[in-house]
Amino acid sequence: MRLDIAAQTDIGRRKQKNEDYYGIFREDTPDLQLFREGALLVVADGLGGHTGGEIASKLSVSILKDSLTQQAPPPPEDPDEDQGPIPVICDGIKRANDNVFRTNQELIKTGRPMGTTLLATLITPRKVYVGTVGDSRCYHFRDGEVISRTEDHSWVDEQVKLGLMSKTEAENDIRRNVVTRCIGTQPEVEIDTYIWHVVPGDILLLCTDGLINMVKETELIAEFRKRATPAEIAQRLVQAANENGGKDNITVLIAEISPSPVRLVYNRLRSFMRRHGKKVAWLLFAFAVGLGGFVAGYVARGGGK
Repeated sequence: MRLDIAAQTDIGRRKQKNEDYYGIFREDTPDLQLFREGALLVVADGLGGHTGGEIASKLSVSILKDSLTQQAPPPPEDPDEDQGPIPVICDGIKRANDNVFRTNQELIKTGRPMGTTLLATLITPRKVYVGTVGDSRCYHFRDGEVISRTEDHSWVDEQVKLGLMSKTEAENDIRRNVVTRCIGTQPEVEIDTYIWHVVPGDILLLCTDGLINMVKETELIAEFRKRATPAEIAQRLVQAANENGGKDNITVLIAEISPSPVRLVYNRLRSFMRRHGKKVAWLLFAFAVGLGGFVAGYVARGGGK
């Protein structure tokens, strides 16, 4: 299974440290049991203002990685009830919550407890399995259109669901970064899960709210319609978030599923030319001048006679 994956994380323009953390775990992960083909992508956003947000995010990603040593449960007799590796993903998220929560019992005595969002996405050849707590988000793009996305566990998102706030109002509300669920602050955690069917050429975007709150969804869609490489899209999205204010840490993971070999080579060649086109042009020019001088000299000498 071919996967073109790119990731970029940035401190932003307002924060003193980066509390985001991510992991990309592919088929070469030691002791891998959970899948044969694909990758597990994990994004965590340590809660700003909480003690040790960066510790909670790193710890949670590490615990999710440990889930890769487990095997997915056997499929049930009824194919409609098949959850694939979802139970393993949920178990990993619950273990992360339990671990951070137990660590917090000491921190509560001295200050605010640490916490983090946690988003895990397992990509396989035909399906994508998602488990999420908090407001880090996963998008599923096909032909430049959003066909699915996770729902945020945030205060403004709940207001939108209740019809008390419009999406436009939510995008501009100062409380949009207030989460209603997170890892580590409660003994139990509720997890939302998703299963999406995928086809070659589909693209996934995983990101923290440092991107979502700075770049409107219409702008995201516009970037994916350009059909650039995942690396180019990730770089431009982080740049856009910073240009729009960069109020939070920004993390972006992009995975293109089974891109055609021709498209993969074309995109990488185009990306290379965008970065080094001037150098290549000057080298070709210098080569042409040198070759022209050689030919002229050869002719002037009478063709070597």
